[in-house]
Amino acid sequence: MTTSSSRPANPIDVEAVRTRVNGALGEFMDGQAVLLGKISPQLGPAVDALRDFLLDGGKRLRPAFCYWGWRGAGGGAADPGIEHAAAALELLQASALVHDDLMDRSDTRRGVPSVHRRFEALHRASGWRGDREQFGASAAVLLGDLLLIWCDELFLRSGLPAEAVLRAKPAFDLMRTEVMVGQYLDVLEPVAGDSTDEGALDRAQTVLHYKSAKYTIERPLQVGALLAGASPELVAAYSAFGLPLGEAFQLRDDLLGVFGDPAVTGKPAGDDLREGKRTLLVAHAMRGLPAADARHLDERLGAPDLAPEEVVVLRDLVGRSGAPERVESRIEELMRQALAALEAAPLVDPRAREVLLALAEAATVRRY
Repeated sequence: MTTSSSRPANPIDVEAVRTRVNGALGEFMDGQAVLLGKISPQLGPAVDALRDFLLDGGKRLRPAFCYWGWRGAGGGAADPGIEHAAAALELLQASALVHDDLMDRSDTRRGVPSVHRRFEALHRASGWRGDREQFGASAAVLLGDLLLIWCDELFLRSGLPAEAVLRAKPAFDLMRTEVMVGQYLDVLEPVAGDSTDEGALDRAQTVLHYKSAKYTIERPLQVGALLAGASPELVAAYSAFGLPLGEAFQLRDDLLGVFGDPAVTGKPAGDDLREGKRTLLVAHAMRGLPAADARHLDERLGAPDLAPEEVVVLRDLVGRSGAPERVESRIEELMRQALAALEAAPLVDPRAREVLLALAEAATVRRY
C-alpha cells in the first residue's frame, strides 16, 4: 500500500479518497444551493443545515468501499466519475441518519444537534407560531427526503459512461430498498416483537443485515465493481467479503451504542438503551440474564421517562449478561470469514486487496 512512514493514519485517506469525496459533495452542494436560492431565500437555513450535515463530519466509509470495489475490479485511479458516484452513497447515508435521528428522538449527531433539533431551535429563536417540535420533525422528514432524491441525482450525473451507470443502478436501487425496509423492521420490533420468544434473535439478525450490514459494505463494494465492469465472480466474492464484514461493523456499533465513549461516538453514553434499540446485543442479553433482570431490561429499554441513572443500571445488566462477550466472539468469527473471502477474491488490482484489508480492520476495531 505505502511504506510504514508514509501510510495514512486512516485507510480511507489512501489515494485521498476522503478528500476527493468531500470535494465532490461540496461541488454538488454548491450547485444545489444555487438552485434552492433561486426558489426562495427562505431555504437558506435548509441549505446551511444540509451542507453542515454532509461536510462537517462522517467517516466516508461507504464511499471508500465503493471506490476500492471499483479499483479492485480494474477501475482507474484518476477517473473523477467514481468519486462522484461514491459520494452519492454519502447522500444516502445522510438521508438515513436524518430520518433515524428523528425516529429515535436523538438530540445529537456527531456531537452537534440532530437536524430535527436544529430546526426546533430555529423555530424557537425566530419566535414563530405553532408547535416547534412538529416543525422540527417536519423539516427533518422533508430534508431527509431531499437527500434521498439527491443521491439518485448525483449517481446518475457522476460523469461515468451511461452504460456503466445503468449496469450498477439495479444494485444501487436494491441497496436503497434494503436499508429502508431494514429501518422499518427496526421500528417494528419494539412495538410488535416479543423479546422473549425464539424468533427475537433471528429478527434482530435480519434488521442487522438489511438496515446496516448490506448497505455499509457489501452493496457499496458491488456498486463500485459493477461500475468498473467486474466479472460475476468478483461481484460474488465482494458479497462473501462484504456481508460478514458489514455484520461485524454493525455489531461493533451496537457495542459502542451501549458502552461507547461519547467523545468517540458523538452520542450520549448508553444512547441505544435510551432509544430502545432491540439490537442483537440486547437480544443476547435478554437470554443471558435471570428472568427478573431480563424482564426489567425489556420493560425499561427505551422508556420515555428513562433517567440517566437508569441507563447506567441497564448498561450494567447488559454487561453482566455475557452478551458483550458473545458479540465480541461473533465479530472475530465474522472477520475470519470476511478476510478468507478477501484473500480468495479475484481482484484485478492487488493494491485494492491491501487497502480493503486495512478498511476492514478500521471498520471493526474501534475504541469504546
